[in-house]
Amino acid sequence: MFDVAALTTGLLLGFFSSTHCLGMCGGIMGALTMAIDSPSKLRSGAIVLCYNMGRLASYTFLGALAGAFGETVYALGAATVLRVIAAALLFAMALYLAGWWRGLLKLEAIGQRLWRHIQPLGRALMPVRGPMPALALGALWGWLPCGLVYSALGYAMTQPSASAGAFFMLAFGLGTLPALLLAAFATGRVRGWAQKRSLRLTGALLLAIFAAWTLYGTLAPGHGHHGHHPAQQQSTDEPQQHSPHQQHH
Repeated sequence: MFDVAALTTGLLLGFFSSTHCLGMCGGIMGALTMAIDSPSKLRSGAIVLCYNMGRLASYTFLGALAGAFGETVYALGAATVLRVIAAALLFAMALYLAGWWRGLLKLEAIGQRLWRHIQPLGRALMPVRGPMPALALGALWGWLPCGLVYSALGYAMTQPSASAGAFFMLAFGLGTLPALLLAAFATGRVRGWAQKRSLRLTGALLLAIFAAWTLYGTLAPGHGHHGHHPAQQQSTDEPQQHSPHQQHH
């Protein structure tokens, strides 16, 4: 069953963080668009869409891994730790967007080690002449080191299963989609718009609200049930069954 609240959170998190996506990936999207070897605008548009579908596929796969890890941690009874880490990553992303602290760059530096091995694989796919190479190139792009994606994955780890983590990251990717599709065809104008400080501060504020909400749902009195696995929650919610002998007393 879909967790509507989690999917909505992922969607909004991706959408309101689009200023970072445009600043970091807008140029990449523009370069990939320029690399399309097709005179047809319709075909070019289909290829751009395939880029992003590949990117979303990678996010979904990473979300499944994060959710599976979270499920293991839930079973060990340490869900609260994961939610605190997720909130901390969201706060760090908010500070990064606002330009007040760039600690997430250290996290991206770790991802760069893996990216150095993945990046050369994309060279064989360019210039892009069809949807399938674009899909593969987009899937590689999804592994680009990004503090925003790492923050979202931190939240995906708070989901109780691999499928829940996958759907959360898919929703997150869909939230970033409008801005990056727009950037593919209007890179210069859109990137200039994204660099407005007021817009970045708004995104940072919304991320901070998400972080505070996550932390409150974890630590506030009476909200501890948010950190339990649904299976555990169901078992505690079931009425206690008494033996026939106990019912007579």
